[in-house]
Amino acid sequence: MIEGLLDQFGEGLVLATAGAVTGVLFGAMAQHSRFCLRAATVEVSEAVFGPRLAIWLIAFCAAVLAVQGAIAAGLLDVSGSRPLAATGSMSGAIIGGLMFGAGMILARGCSSRLLVLSATGNLRALITGLVLTLVAQASLRGVLSPLRENLAALWLIEGGQGRNIMSYLGLTSVLVAVLAAVGLCAAMALAVTREVKLTRAFAAAGVGVAVGLGWLLTYAVSQVSFEVVPVASVTFTGPSADTLMGLVNTSDLPLGFGVGLVPGVFIGAGGMALLTGEAKIARFGTDTPMERYLIGAVLMGFGSMLAGGCAVGAGMSGGSIFALTAWVALFCMWLGAMAVHIALLRFSDRASAVA
Repeated sequence: MIEGLLDQFGEGLVLATAGAVTGVLFGAMAQHSRFCLRAATVEVSEAVFGPRLAIWLIAFCAAVLAVQGAIAAGLLDVSGSRPLAATGSMSGAIIGGLMFGAGMILARGCSSRLLVLSATGNLRALITGLVLTLVAQASLRGVLSPLRENLAALWLIEGGQGRNIMSYLGLTSVLVAVLAAVGLCAAMALAVTREVKLTRAFAAAGVGVAVGLGWLLTYAVSQVSFEVVPVASVTFTGPSADTLMGLVNTSDLPLGFGVGLVPGVFIGAGGMALLTGEAKIARFGTDTPMERYLIGAVLMGFGSMLAGGCAVGAGMSGGSIFALTAWVALFCMWLGAMAVHIALLRFSDRASAVA
């Protein structure tokens, strides 16, 4: 079927459509579930294992279950994907992860959350997301790229087995899928005890399914295409930067999975917000200072490119295939976010005491 579509419409259009379908599912499910890594880290920072943590755990476990289940069933092979096969940077994962985590606290959302909120009419998220995208592009190919390359080169690891956590631990996809299913059930139970609506809990699982769908669709195209097609899944800073620069620099935007993904997420999130009556305009105010958001955007833009992905690209897509650098980056995102949130709380308490 896919081979026929490639013959009729071409590889670019098929990949863009696959990205759009994945994006619509991700956007709609992320909006309805309130999926947000920042919110989960805030709860843990305050020693509260609440609904936002439950939502994130459901999405993560569902992603691992979908991806590892597909691998176990022989439907997917991610061994040639960039997070596993290419040379990786541990220093980039650590430094970039810490920067990204700090930035998402200041900006009140990671790159995926900002895109989702932008679709609901949140102008704060829209402006912050645009700055994040520009900094990401500058970090990838512009004035900040030498700094990123130097930091990434501090500690490199070879691709292949050296980046595969499952090979280190001797785990099979079947076992990991079973463990992910157990974790998903536990996360669902936590959601129930925290009075999360069932529709939101199932939507969180849909976020994870979207990550699995992205891997499956790109892999399916790669198997029948005459060209080299990267096997990838949901990620935001890179595709957002490429899409924005493509729109600015050329009238003929090269089609690919990422080009369809970004508008697909926007459409899915916006459609869900309109359907549930949650679309509304939100602006900067005294309680939401613009400078704080912009600093967060800069940290996330540079940090995501240094870490090899954002909270979804590294944390969910890379995490679901057990890429070592992705797990290190995700862990450091948690550390950076929790540290900054605790620091802001203490600063606020001191300011209140002085006042």
